[in-house]
Amino acid sequence: MKKSALAIYEFLQTKELLRDSPALWWPNAGTFEVVISALLTQNTTWSNVEKSLKNLEGFLDLECFVALDENSLKERIKPSGFYNQKAPRLLQLAKNIQEHFKTFENFQKDVSRKWLLEQKGIGKESADVILCYACGRDAMVVDSYTKRLLQSFGIEFNNYEAYQLFLEKELRQHYSQEALPKIFALFHGMIVECNKKKCF
Repeated sequence: MKKSALAIYEFLQTKELLRDSPALWWPNAGTFEVVISALLTQNTTWSNVEKSLKNLEGFLDLECFVALDENSLKERIKPSGFYNQKAPRLLQLAKNIQEHFKTFENFQKDVSRKWLLEQKGIGKESADVILCYACGRDAMVVDSYTKRLLQSFGIEFNNYEAYQLFLEKELRQHYSQEALPKIFALFHGMIVECNKKKCF
């Protein structure tokens, strides 16, 4: 029975779950596209997000995205569902990023989790996706896949923070600070792929 985060991480590594994935699992990690997809993926499947992203080709950087009008954005992200809610939130977020940080590069460097959580439509999971995959920070994402996998090992907690602490603490002790952003990105990616491939 795997009761430690490190043991679970190493178990997932043996499965070679990310063999055909991008380097950091999330497509186009390190770009503004991750910010868009983090919100689009709420309450929908990734295949629907991909359709929306295809419709947004040419508008996937911050400067082009903020120039979109809301109705045009709604039309483009329809495949992801909840487009009447997601479109204004995405546009407002993009405008807030531009207003507060001027450039996406500054945002990547300077944004805090607190700032992200103050934005409409961003909860803990979406904030950590953005920090981890868009900004290259050492943040472990906790989602329904995470809870399902840990439950299979008899591990359950009452809140997001407790899950995150369990997953991060031992790995922080085991790996260097420089390695952690990649470790957490791949750990979350392996958890998702393991759920999809039913490897537990």
